[in-house]
Amino acid sequence: MGKAESRRRHDVPARLVAETKRKGGLAPVDLERFWADQEAAAKNPFGKSIPQCPLGVLLSGECVYAELGIEEDFWRYDHDEDWRLGLNKAYNDKAEKIVDRRLLSEKRGDPTRRYPGIKGLHDVFEARNEWHAGSWWLRQCVRTDDDLKALLDRVEGRLDNGLRGFLLPPNWDEERARLMALGVTPPLYRHQRGPVTFAMSIYGVESVIFLIADKPDLATRWSQLILRAMLDIARITDEEAGHTPATAPHGFSFADDNCCMLTPDMYELFAYPILKGVWARYSPNPGDGRYQHSDSAMAHILPVLAKLDLNGTNFGPTVTVSEIREHLPNAVIHGQLAPYTLMRNEGEKIVAEFLRDFEQARARRGLVFATAGSINNGSLLTSMRLIMSAIQHFGRYDQ
Repeated sequence: MGKAESRRRHDVPARLVAETKRKGGLAPVDLERFWADQEAAAKNPFGKSIPQCPLGVLLSGECVYAELGIEEDFWRYDHDEDWRLGLNKAYNDKAEKIVDRRLLSEKRGDPTRRYPGIKGLHDVFEARNEWHAGSWWLRQCVRTDDDLKALLDRVEGRLDNGLRGFLLPPNWDEERARLMALGVTPPLYRHQRGPVTFAMSIYGVESVIFLIADKPDLATRWSQLILRAMLDIARITDEEAGHTPATAPHGFSFADDNCCMLTPDMYELFAYPILKGVWARYSPNPGDGRYQHSDSAMAHILPVLAKLDLNGTNFGPTVTVSEIREHLPNAVIHGQLAPYTLMRNEGEKIVAEFLRDFEQARARRGLVFATAGSINNGSLLTSMRLIMSAIQHFGRYDQ
């Protein structure tokens, strides 16, 4: 790239933001064409004939507060359906004018078609989820290595006795028969808080690090029991939905923010066997989903993850598209826009981060431009439209 071309590309963010301001805050974009191209691009981000980089920044319910000018209340949004649907409608009315899409569900749930809740992996390991600071957090339940040994003994006994009776509520069989007759099948277990985050939630960050370093045999035992419990939960939920090993749907995903806390060797000892074992059963084929979200600075464990051939990633904003592609050639990369850049609606930075990521992905494709982590309240519809404009003007593969 020559100096003149480099200067032009450097000026792109400022020029696009300036044009957006001249147009009353709405970035220039042919909405009808964008969504037609988005539909084609999203089908296969690696496709050789796709017209543009697919958009992954589809704003979610976390964003209603700033957009509508109301105080955050995540608990009420989750638990007061009338309130949530009212907010969603107001938000969608605004979204339709700005991005030509109604982004949030306005459909009322039917509690008569909902299965009673079943226990999860954290219940097997005697941990408890608590609502705190607008989200669910897994509470620490182990304080010492001796506590951990005793817990693992209890978990092992629980697994030896069979988990079905432990996982399913007393009214399960009755409700299952009723709902299956209506054609409603039970949900499957295909996603899990990743093993490092799970372990550090119930034992503490430093304690897990010291455990792996000082007592690898105990850490290995814990890892093996996590894998065994996960496979048992998945098998039981498959069976309750009427699946056999031959008919069970493939694909499994993890969300493991804390994986960045371990060295590659530590990660390979503790977490790698769990992912490998789960994906060996549920994602054995090249096209089966092997996805990990880890919105942290975890580039140092990419060589370990490469052994698992991930095909879907959402990593932290300090991890570059080029780094991910070097180690994971088959992965669709969901990223790498910093969530706080979007949350602060920093227009020039948003466009600059798109240009950076698109340039790194262009030769081999496979990028879905999304936040490198969660989308947070504060992220505005006008910023989503700005991204759409940047994609349409500077993120096309046919130019």
